[in-house]
Amino acid sequence: MKINYPVLYKQNAAIITEMEGEKYTVRFLTQEATATKKAQYGEQKVREKDIIPLFEGQVQNIESLLSFNLSEAETQGMLQESWELLGDEILNESEPAASVSFSEITGIMRPEQKAEESWFLYKTLSASLNFYLDEKALKQNEIRFFLRTQEEIDALKKKLYEKEHEAEIHDAFIARLKERKLNLPDDAKYMVEVENVALCKTEKSRVMQEAGVSQTPEKAHQLLLDTGIWAITKNPYPTRYGLSMNSATEGLGTPPEEDRLEVPGVAWAIDSPWSNDPDDAVAFDGKYLWVHIADPASSVMPDSSIDKVARNKGTTLYLPEGAVRMLSETSFEDYALGLKEKSRALSFRLLLKDDGGIEECEIFKTFVNVKRLTYEKASELKESPELKPLFEIAERNAERRKRAGSINIEMPEVHISVDSETKKVSIMPVVRYAADAMVCEMMLLAGEGSARFAMNHSIPFPFVTQEVPEAPKDIMEGLAGQFKLLRGMRKRSVGITPGVHAGLGIAGYSQVTSPLRRYSDLVAHQQLRAYLDGRKLIGKDDMLLRISQGDAASVASRKASRLSETHWKLIYLLQNPEWNGKAVCIDHKDGNALFMIPELAMQITMKGRDDIKLNQEVSVKPSRIDIVTQETVWEIL
Repeated sequence: MKINYPVLYKQNAAIITEMEGEKYTVRFLTQEATATKKAQYGEQKVREKDIIPLFEGQVQNIESLLSFNLSEAETQGMLQESWELLGDEILNESEPAASVSFSEITGIMRPEQKAEESWFLYKTLSASLNFYLDEKALKQNEIRFFLRTQEEIDALKKKLYEKEHEAEIHDAFIARLKERKLNLPDDAKYMVEVENVALCKTEKSRVMQEAGVSQTPEKAHQLLLDTGIWAITKNPYPTRYGLSMNSATEGLGTPPEEDRLEVPGVAWAIDSPWSNDPDDAVAFDGKYLWVHIADPASSVMPDSSIDKVARNKGTTLYLPEGAVRMLSETSFEDYALGLKEKSRALSFRLLLKDDGGIEECEIFKTFVNVKRLTYEKASELKESPELKPLFEIAERNAERRKRAGSINIEMPEVHISVDSETKKVSIMPVVRYAADAMVCEMMLLAGEGSARFAMNHSIPFPFVTQEVPEAPKDIMEGLAGQFKLLRGMRKRSVGITPGVHAGLGIAGYSQVTSPLRRYSDLVAHQQLRAYLDGRKLIGKDDMLLRISQGDAASVASRKASRLSETHWKLIYLLQNPEWNGKAVCIDHKDGNALFMIPELAMQITMKGRDDIKLNQEVSVKPSRIDIVTQETVWEIL
């Protein structure tokens, strides 16, 4: 570099005025000329690394470097020609495209270039749509530019046009929105705030206000349907309740090596045919009832990142579209029961009294040989030597709980599935087998045993309680009677104080049988394992905070799941417009009749039909379905 060479100094034009060893003095503009003030210049001593050569040649002075200019037409012509010449080679042959030196580009733009032109050419290239600066090269004191593709240039032109005509474009969009005739997909970007209202992410939308639409989630949902932004199958409810639609991703890793009791014989994991996360298995060895539970707490430590994610989720969210897992699905192979030759479990060994009550409960870390059965298959084998004792234990326990005032409610249930590609909905009634009730009793015994174990050893624990229900004295037969019982049930509570669970007829109870999918169960396992290992227990206050957070998330999941199921039931009816079925009258209120449709496990209301008797069956079909409000109008055939 020499005196009067043009250089780049802090992204501004400068010239070298003095050279002294490794030091350079540069002159640059500090204030441009205005009507009242002249241009002002400054000088600064710098090192070579602080400046970048613009051209190997001398200018007359800084003013001549800054004043050079060309017409807009000539400038754009040079840019386009150089971009086309370089693009044929760079854009078509390099992947990814390499940057080009400043001197190579300007050599095409101005073959007879002079030093005074260098700053103008640098500014022109930096501001053009065809080229953009290679920032990485600039940090290495080299000026290079990348070429944009034609698609990138077109996108930038469109963005600039939209910015220049923002008000005009916005007004045209609002006019289209009022008529519900959008230009898709281009208009979709303006509807994001409407989606945020529909998903309860925000309460305000300028777009909705200007279109004259009330700013409510329901109105936003309808607007998105009317304009084709959302398909009618769109399920907004999980997001409305602040729930993630992504399963936990962090894997639990390989279970730790630790001493475990080898339990002889076979334990049976009995579940629905569509279950892929078996977390409990049962067996009777002639003396003890064994309830084996999956043992993810062997790896999930309190306050670990996995634990915090599980706490925020509260539970696995089961939706017709699929399950959103509390723990990573990648962990199932190592932690679910019956997926490997030997399963690791936290096992509850129960010694039972003659009346079915619990004499003693011990808890062990175990290895178990688990075999899987469906409820249907297990029911077929209920008289087999392996399963018959389990059914007998279950029967005695059910009778014991009944004597203690338990309430058993049986309402129709269905399994809903949605094809991920076609969104076709399938609804199958859940058939109740004898094994369903048997497994339920085994899980209740494990919950009762764990609560007793925790109380006996003064372990802070998540106890589940329920006040005595308001059960009517005379319960009629059929679904109307079951519904009366259901309405009389009190809300259950989860806390650190043991108490009666009146609905189950159990004096002390905790849920411990689903640690793969329920956070309170996972916390219970963490506490039991800490006690077994002689480690510090989670304190009462901390325990209460954890289970409160997990339970709050679980409540949100249950609400979102219930609304999601109704959503897909209505989609099913829309997909099957000829559907009709049987409905049973289960209640009367304010001159209206409430019905249950067993085939859909769906409650509907018919206004002014209190003439229908309780438990009377009628044939019905929907005459109007509103997906947004989930309101339906039905008629009797």
